[in-house]
Amino acid sequence: MSKDNNSPNLDAVLAHLADVVDGRRADLAAGKVDPKSSYIAQLFSKGDDAILKKIGEEATEAVMAAKDSRNSHLASEQQALLVGEMADLWFHCLVALSQFGLRPEDVLAELTRREGVSGIAEKAARAP
Repeated sequence: MSKDNNSPNLDAVLAHLADVVDGRRADLAAGKVDPKSSYIAQLFSKGDDAILKKIGEEATEAVMAAKDSRNSHLASEQQALLVGEMADLWFHCLVALSQFGLRPEDVLAELTRREGVSGIAEKAARAP
């Protein structure tokens, strides 16, 4: 499970999924979608706390899948589980970004800004 030449462009995949999430949020606000028929709309209808709680749950599941993958003789199956859990986490992070009026492009821009900067130096430069 690694990148190959046939892999989709990460920016494009994240942007497309963010468009879907943003569209569902707009449809909910306009009364065009019932939260009972759309998981994304359901998350948005529950508000900030429910969305953020879901990120915590998915992060915990991703951590546990990573630990299981590291210690398992069934490495490929556990890696697939880890990928699935990370996909869940990333998805729910996209929902949170949309909830707060942000996009994955904002995160990618921040990562680009940090490129070549020592993580230790960047953290030390933050205001207390």
